[in-house]
Amino acid sequence: MDKHFTITIHDDNGVKQFNLHQFFKQILFYVVVFLLTLGLIGVGTILYLNDSVNQIELKKDGVEKAYEDLQTQNNLLLESMTETQLLLTSKKEELEELSDSLSEIEQMIGLKPIDEESLQERVSLAKLSSSQRSTLLKLIPSGTPVEYNGITSKFGYRIHPTLNTKEFHRGTDLKAQMDTPIHATADGVVEWAGFHKSSGYGNLIILEHVYGFKSYFGHLNKIVIKSGQFVQKGQLIGYTGNSGMSNGPHLHYEIRFIHRVLNPYYFIKWTQQNYDEIFEKENKVPWQSLITATSRLTYQPTLTQPSSQLAQKSKEK
Repeated sequence: MDKHFTITIHDDNGVKQFNLHQFFKQILFYVVVFLLTLGLIGVGTILYLNDSVNQIELKKDGVEKAYEDLQTQNNLLLESMTETQLLLTSKKEELEELSDSLSEIEQMIGLKPIDEESLQERVSLAKLSSSQRSTLLKLIPSGTPVEYNGITSKFGYRIHPTLNTKEFHRGTDLKAQMDTPIHATADGVVEWAGFHKSSGYGNLIILEHVYGFKSYFGHLNKIVIKSGQFVQKGQLIGYTGNSGMSNGPHLHYEIRFIHRVLNPYYFIKWTQQNYDEIFEKENKVPWQSLITATSRLTYQPTLTQPSSQLAQKSKEK
């Protein structure tokens, strides 16, 4: 029996029948299946694309939100940068004013500004100068006790000018004419003021200073202070002479630290300008601990004339 089916069509003209083979039936089936499959694929694709579009929209919204947040942060950053720039400008002006004021302070205390030094170093140096330096230079012998005209005999071993024997010279003999004014080289108290028989110094003044320092002034002609009296740096204490074992008018000047004799020349030349040199040249004094101790003191520096200038004025009088 042949595989076929009949298609019946009814219309106004009557009934018509068509017989189709089974093969065409299968083709029609596959076409219908294909169309249904294609339709399902289309619907799935549409749904997928619609979901993707929704995801893209969400990401777009997130990007726009992030962009808005970034713009807000950027505006805040710009405002902060503007405020910082204004603050830096203000601080720069303050530092310039501080530098100008510091230069004035440096000139007042005898320091010359060094361009290579940072502002912080200059401030530290000025702070040291206005406190520790001024204190040390006032309390510890510094500068010349008479108008400086040279040295006739240095510190150290020499042939004694009157005994003609080799001995250790404990001080420095400063050249000076008779009755040259002598001024204290540091604040102190008078330990001795009078004729000293055993030393050969003749009329002698011994000043006791802080931290174990003493200064000796020998061969004087006249003494104008008394034992136990307090004296200030630059104060007139006597006049040079030729008393004791001396071969001519001059000033024998000694400095001692807890009974150790020191070279007075380093202290005579000790000023603000060469402040650090003495720490290298004179090693018999524990300077570091001394500076540490001095840093605890409160001393308001005043503009005073060096002892050499005071000596010159007294001489002119």
